[in-house]
Amino acid sequence: MCYECGSSSRRSFTRFLAAGAGLTVLAACTPEAPKAVAPSSAAPSASPSPAAVTGSAAPTAETATVGQSPAAPSPTPSPSATLARQFSLDDPASQWVIVNKHRPLKPADYVPADLVRPAVAISATGEAALLNSTTAAAAEAMFAAAGRDGVAMVLASGYRSYSTQVTTYNGYVAARGQADADTASARPGHSEHQTGWAFDIGDGGGACSFQPCFADQPAATWAKANGHRFGFVVRYPWMLHPITGYYYEPWHLRYVGVEAATDMLNRGIGTLEEYFGLEAAPAYL
Repeated sequence: MCYECGSSSRRSFTRFLAAGAGLTVLAACTPEAPKAVAPSSAAPSASPSPAAVTGSAAPTAETATVGQSPAAPSPTPSPSATLARQFSLDDPASQWVIVNKHRPLKPADYVPADLVRPAVAISATGEAALLNSTTAAAAEAMFAAAGRDGVAMVLASGYRSYSTQVTTYNGYVAARGQADADTASARPGHSEHQTGWAFDIGDGGGACSFQPCFADQPAATWAKANGHRFGFVVRYPWMLHPITGYYYEPWHLRYVGVEAATDMLNRGIGTLEEYFGLEAAPAYL
């Protein structure tokens, strides 16, 4: 349910929900583990999946930009044709590190050395209010610019330690079983939040946090249109889950630097996997 979708798409999604279709949602951003319940068609409240309606909604402007979801996606050439390979794709301290279901962090219990609390509006507490220093500085600039445009944005979830991710993931396993947990929560050592390079945003009014309707909120629309100016991309775009392994998350932003983020936008490349010429990672190896 990206914000460009028309009213007919939203009505389609509403009818889909009303029908009670039982599709499990994929989500990388899961700040809390769910309470123990038997596996069911209900999606985790913190991890909505507008892309679960694939095939019921018309293509959106975003899919026109980055292409339809391929059945067997193949990566595009590396950005080296336009950008020099400036940063490592493997070092978790690198702003270009790629963490997905095929690429765990090394070491798995990595902790950023420069975690700080950014000077922005924050709804998160504890470690979740932290980012690495580079991401924090960029977030401060972005939030300030959004504010000047009349958009209130908050940091909803930042850094997540390995131990926290263990607790979160194990909660899903206990509640739903491992197979279902793998569709709802990143395994420990596979979460971008652990790097300090990624965070989730919320709208200043608190509306639709971690829900499909967040795509229509001012914070989401502003971040999608302007995030590249500050080095951010929406990490899990609409309809590209066969590549990223996660359905659309308009709240999950990832810092890659202004040059790379702008280059991705200009070239119409939606995912980091495609941008860096890496294989798709829809499921764990």
